[in-house]
Amino acid sequence: MTKKRIYLSVPHMSGLEQEYISEAFRSNWLSTVGPNLDGFEQEMSDRIGPGYSALALSSGTAALHLVLRHLGVSPGDRVAVSTLTFAGSVYPVLYLGATPVFIDSDVTSANIDPAMVAQYFRDAARSNALPKVLVAVHLYGQHADIDTIAALCEEFGVALVEDAAESLGATYKERQTATTAPFSILSFNGNKMITTTGGGMVIGRDSEAIARMRKWANQSREPSVEYLHTELGYNYRMSNVLAGIGRGQLKVLDERVAARRAVAARYAEALADIPGVQLQNEAPWGTHSRWLSVITLDPEELPMGPRDLIRDLELENVESRPVWRPMHTQPLFSSAQSIGGAIAERFYQQGLCLPSSSSLTEEDLARVIGTLKSSLSASALPR
Repeated sequence: MTKKRIYLSVPHMSGLEQEYISEAFRSNWLSTVGPNLDGFEQEMSDRIGPGYSALALSSGTAALHLVLRHLGVSPGDRVAVSTLTFAGSVYPVLYLGATPVFIDSDVTSANIDPAMVAQYFRDAARSNALPKVLVAVHLYGQHADIDTIAALCEEFGVALVEDAAESLGATYKERQTATTAPFSILSFNGNKMITTTGGGMVIGRDSEAIARMRKWANQSREPSVEYLHTELGYNYRMSNVLAGIGRGQLKVLDERVAARRAVAARYAEALADIPGVQLQNEAPWGTHSRWLSVITLDPEELPMGPRDLIRDLELENVESRPVWRPMHTQPLFSSAQSIGGAIAERFYQQGLCLPSSSSLTEEDLARVIGTLKSSLSASALPR
């Protein structure tokens, strides 16, 4: 008999979503406008903090595209991006005809390294080749050292954007994620901390800029009785039905963070006695939401690598995944400039993501942990 599939990260409905969805159907608000959209944006703004506006969209990638366009990114510009990230953090740079520059990770958080940023900015300033924007990604639910990066961006006149697609629910110096840069983006893909099944959001303090992006996201339709267009637009709006799912999900965000942190703690405890296995650090500046639990395998202690462990887990019908392949090693970006890269490459070579769903049962966790301990203990080098 085939064992139940245990997935990496799955949607976890609260039961509250159904009322918002039902209301959308009862009222026939089934388009890209409606009370759920207004409510979701307002409730997320309230969650992030006073003075913020939100724009709900079809994806996090769409959100980043609009932000970069608003910041004036155009052909010939450079945009610095964390190299250890998902390709969605980079594609909008290409949509606008600009050139990505990839920056290595630090060893503390696995996010963009402020020291590398400082060196790059100094060198680029001397040759009049500074990037227009820097996109700092908060990887797997952990914040980059964003205050240090923000200070560097201000010093050198580089616009800062936070890619918080993976970090909703995380904190930095007791502040909510997505609250340092003028603009940040969120993702509500099906595998995220909370979901709208697919979707994203722009978060910002400039309400006029958010209004402009809202127009672009709605095909740039002018306020006219006819369909009048004077500038390029996109079909990027979230539907009122999906926004209803988001409203129900947002109400249990803190519970979902607590559940995923508990999963990570179980992994740390269970694997503590196996040399060479380490749960991703929690940086001293904030709370890791543990959207995904990531472990690294030290090749000096263990002959097996992440792909060996992924294979063993798959034999037990358990999904796992390597960490993001650094962008500077992707064939698509083979000609791109890279500032460092060794730390990100090491994390990629040694790391893997484990099942982290907030809905994991005790039985599920026991099965995953049992497989991990069996495989890792069998491969441990004699001491």
